[in-house]
Amino acid sequence: MTAVKRAVAVLTLAAALFTGGCSTEPGSPGTSTPANTPGSKASSPPSTPPSPSPGAPEQRKAGGMRGITLPAWNTDDYHSPEAGTYLRQIAATGAQWVTFTPTWYQDTVTDPGQHTTGETASDDSLRHIIGLARATGLKVMLKPHVDLRDGSDRARIRPTDADAWFGAYTRLITHYARLAADTGVEQLAVGTELTGLSQDAPHWREVVAAVRAQYRGTLTYAANYDEYDKVPFWDALDVIGIDAYWPLADTATTDENRLRAAWQPIADRLAAFSAVQHRRILFTEAGYVSQRGTTTAPYSWTVSKNTDNDEQAAAYAALLSAFDGKPWWAGVCWWMWDDWPGAGETKKKLAYTPHGKQAETVLRKWWGGS
Repeated sequence: MTAVKRAVAVLTLAAALFTGGCSTEPGSPGTSTPANTPGSKASSPPSTPPSPSPGAPEQRKAGGMRGITLPAWNTDDYHSPEAGTYLRQIAATGAQWVTFTPTWYQDTVTDPGQHTTGETASDDSLRHIIGLARATGLKVMLKPHVDLRDGSDRARIRPTDADAWFGAYTRLITHYARLAADTGVEQLAVGTELTGLSQDAPHWREVVAAVRAQYRGTLTYAANYDEYDKVPFWDALDVIGIDAYWPLADTATTDENRLRAAWQPIADRLAAFSAVQHRRILFTEAGYVSQRGTTTAPYSWTVSKNTDNDEQAAAYAALLSAFDGKPWWAGVCWWMWDDWPGAGETKKKLAYTPHGKQAETVLRKWWGGS
């Protein structure tokens, strides 16, 4: 999410307060396409993973991730004095993983490449917070994002020169592959919700091969929930990644049983997909704002003007109870923990964070937090 996106979120929320509610996409507040979701190390690298066993879901490394994302909105966020506190709070929920999200940008959807801005986490800050995560006992997933400067949906990115774009992107992602290898990061996402590009199998296979030449840990791609079954290169990766923002209800509800039942047909499809692909499925993102109606549009930062911690908590509990123990499910990384001081433009009481809310109690129950 860019500063522009967050500014749009503020204006959109203000409109919601005036009109009684609206629906925009997380990760691209102010837009309305479901593809745009909220996510708009000091040890040695792990050894090379063995080949997956044919006919069985991939089970090599990602099993049972209990994770929470800590995004960066500015160059030095990960150097913030609050970084250590946030990581200790995350670990106290029972989480075992944390995800970091350095973000690069494009000016238009047709640009041939990506660039850093003042909102891109610096390498020094990443190395710093990875070290803090290690000291806190957390494993790390690095999940680089590419966003548009105007705050619109990254799924719209369709460069006029695909060769040039993928050449630039390969340089971007192998940069982070080297950083991940140097810092002992356990898992790396080679892309996030690039729906307009993710069906280009030849280019993506070249990207993955370039990353594997630099990094020996677990690889995934974070597909949007309406994108994952169109991605043609899962066989080149270790784990299927899905940003799991499926709507679960037509109207606001705090009924955990109703929400768990809504997951059942989705879970059945995912189990079958996992079996066909011989890979386990990791929810690289999942999350709910603490607003009335969040289960109708989990991808939206601004469902309503009304706080509803009960609905958020019910949604957390329903997801965990629906998927816990399924052998093909590799766990979840929740979107997201607290914003950095001065960075959050959605009030904490309405935001995705579970911190200090009933949803945190749910996590502690399921994850055995302190």
